[in-house]
Amino acid sequence: MDNKNSFTEPAEEIENGISGEMPEELTEAELDEADAVSEYNDVATQYSDLEDALNEANDKYLRLFAEYDNYRKRTAKEKTETYTNASMKCIENLLPVIDSFERSMESECTDENFKNGMQMIFNQLKDFLAKMNVTEIESLGAEFDPNIHNAISQQDGTDYASNHICAVYQKGYKLGDKLIRPAMVVVAL
Repeated sequence: MDNKNSFTEPAEEIENGISGEMPEELTEAELDEADAVSEYNDVATQYSDLEDALNEANDKYLRLFAEYDNYRKRTAKEKTETYTNASMKCIENLLPVIDSFERSMESECTDENFKNGMQMIFNQLKDFLAKMNVTEIESLGAEFDPNIHNAISQQDGTDYASNHICAVYQKGYKLGDKLIRPAMVVVAL
C-alpha cells in the first residue's frame, strides 16, 4: 500500500503542481482577458455614448438651422409685404390727386404755356406710377369682373355687348398683381 501511496503521491504532486500552477497562470490570463474585455466594453460604451451625443447634437443643429432658415424666409416675406403695403397706402392716397389733375387737364385752358406745364407735371406723375409698378386697369369695353370693377349702374341700349363696361367714372389701379382701387364703371345690359 505504501507503494500505492507513494505512487499516488507523486501523481497527486504532479496533479497538484499542475493544477496549482495552471490555475494561477489561467487566473492571470483570465484576469488579463477579463481586463481586456472590460476595457473593450468601456471603450465601446464610451464610443456609443459619444455617437449618441453626436447624433443628438447633429439633430439639434439641423433643427436650429431649419428654424433659422424658416425665420429668415418669414422675415424676408414680411419685409416685402410691409414695403408693398406701405407703397399701396401711399399710392392710394395719391390717386385722388391724380384723378383731380387728370380732370383739370380735360378742362379748357386759354394759356398754352400753362397747359403744357400742367401736361409735363401730369406726365411725371404717370412716369412715377410706372416706376412704382402701378398699372391702370383697362376697363372700357372689357368684360365686367367683380374682382377689379365696381359697378355703380347698368345701362341698356349701348353699343357694347351685354356684361361689358360701357362707361368708366373712376379709373382703377393695381400695384403688381394687387388691387389698389377698383374701377367705378357702368355695365351694359
